[in-house]
Amino acid sequence: MSDEYVVPETKSGPSWQLPAIVILALLALGALGFAWSNSAKLDATKQAVADQVKAAQTSMQQDMSTLKDRLAADEKTTNDLQGDLKVVTDKLKITQGQLKKARQEAAASNSQTADLVKNLDTSVHTELATKASTDDVKTVDGRVTNVSSDLDKTKSDLNMTRSELGTLIARNHDEIDVLRRQGERDYVEFTIAGKNKPQKVGNVTVELKGVNEKKNRSNITYTVEDKSYEAKNANINTPIFFYLSGSRQPEELVVNKVGKNTISGYLSVPKSSSQAASNSSSKSGS
Repeated sequence: MSDEYVVPETKSGPSWQLPAIVILALLALGALGFAWSNSAKLDATKQAVADQVKAAQTSMQQDMSTLKDRLAADEKTTNDLQGDLKVVTDKLKITQGQLKKARQEAAASNSQTADLVKNLDTSVHTELATKASTDDVKTVDGRVTNVSSDLDKTKSDLNMTRSELGTLIARNHDEIDVLRRQGERDYVEFTIAGKNKPQKVGNVTVELKGVNEKKNRSNITYTVEDKSYEAKNANINTPIFFYLSGSRQPEELVVNKVGKNTISGYLSVPKSSSQAASNSSSKSGS
């Protein structure tokens, strides 16, 4: 009996399975890579959005801080303006009260002057009726002329404006003479021609810096007791007040005429100050 060799049969699957498995694996890897790429892009987008939101919040906070600062500055400016308005209002009330007082004084002076003229007129007519000589008539006429002159001076006095401190302000040489005759203060008239030329006026040194003829204004520098002060855009007939050491009454510097690089005016000094300055000068001279 001979041996028989049997070769076993090997069954193999279809030939398409391996390529299919490879393709499916590649598709899975592609899908996985696509998903990973989208995930990375989504994270980057989220980060960019977060950065933009953070930047917007920072900008908004800065804008809010700037707005608060502006509101605080506007509120401070408003408070300052209200304070300035109150000061101006109070000052205006004071000026109106002084003006009313000056008008009342002027009305009273007018009434007294009218009574004086009426009484004098009666007296003159009586004298003319009782004295027939030519000499007597001439004497009476002289008295009438003097009274008329005094009346004109009184009217000139009443037409003068008053400063904030109640002193009369002279507008020309004639009115300065009227104030000088009252004997309450001393008056030093001056004329300064040319800029930057300091000139001694009484106990003050005055220097012209500039003029505005159209608006009747001037810029001057005045030196008192070795201290210099500036008066910018000073209107004519507006006194500049200043006090000397130890004096309770102010001196007044008034410019009442403006020309081409020229100003004219006067310095008003209280009698006590002028006498003290005179005594000091005499002592230093001795």
